[in-house]
Amino acid sequence: MSSPNTSLDLALDGGALTARLVDIPSVSGDEQVLADAVETALRALPHLTVDRYGNNVVARTNLGRAERVLLAGHLDTVPIADNVPSYVEGDLLYGCGTSDMKAGVAVQLRLAATLAEPNRDLTFVFYDCEEIEASRNGLGHLAAERPDWLAADFAVLMEPSGAVVEGGCQGTLRAEIVLTGTRAHSARSWLGDNAIHKAVEVLARLSAYEPRRVLIDGLEYREGLNATRIDGGVAGNVIPDECTVQVNFRYAPDRSEQQAADHVREVFEGFGIRVTDTAPGALPGLDRPAARAFLAAVGGEPRAKFGWTDVARFSALGVPAVNYGPGDPNLAHKRDEHCSLSAIAEVEERLRAWLTGA
Repeated sequence: MSSPNTSLDLALDGGALTARLVDIPSVSGDEQVLADAVETALRALPHLTVDRYGNNVVARTNLGRAERVLLAGHLDTVPIADNVPSYVEGDLLYGCGTSDMKAGVAVQLRLAATLAEPNRDLTFVFYDCEEIEASRNGLGHLAAERPDWLAADFAVLMEPSGAVVEGGCQGTLRAEIVLTGTRAHSARSWLGDNAIHKAVEVLARLSAYEPRRVLIDGLEYREGLNATRIDGGVAGNVIPDECTVQVNFRYAPDRSEQQAADHVREVFEGFGIRVTDTAPGALPGLDRPAARAFLAAVGGEPRAKFGWTDVARFSALGVPAVNYGPGDPNLAHKRDEHCSLSAIAEVEERLRAWLTGA
């Protein structure tokens, strides 16, 4: 197979540029080629100052405007599932990352290339490793090591949202419930204590669990507590002495991480709980002036964001942020992942109008 074309022509329209981005593989941890291409393309633009930290590229205007807006998008994708290179059918562009979120990155690049005199100063952030463990997230690294690069009055995370403003995000917590017993030969099972059987009570509590629906700033967030994995068993003739049930709690942003952990422990009172991973949610903040102005400019009815996004990182930095991108979140990570070409053009047009006052 020949090597992909790694140059980026920012004069292409948003759909064609998305296709070019998709055709440069960038699975999490392997973003360098794409980061190089993004950096090269942006450094050719005289109206931008470009910096790089690892495989994270940040470009900024410095026009002395009264307000600075940050647009962010991650360069990585989940593993390719025989869905690269990209192809077009009618209005739909198919390929790994089309929806999540190379369409959004294409819009960022188009705006970076064509808005030399925006009505607000702009910061464009392209970062790595969003789709994997939080410790490797490029935006997290920038927040820790180069927080001045992320200074802004308002941020738009170009995550797939179906061209609808999605406010805030859920928090997420993963925990393990470890069940123990006594190992024995299955022919003499009465001598043992089956740890797998003890999972019945855990699953019963999950089946009976009634998740909250919470209204915040007019947006409804739905929580969920679910088993995502069960591990146990030694051999076909052994009573197992250990079984682990992994649960994932997606919680509304009115709970803190500690409150979420306390809730999970309450649900599974009597069992040992080990929290293995947690990330806070973000309140929508749609009452902030910058958010109200953005909503007025792009239109539509905002909705709650289901899932965790890096909006939470901006919230922790004191920067109000929303999710807004052309991809469909329901198509993210699917084998037949695709994005509407007209949605890419629509989001670019709306953002351009907002950033120029046109």
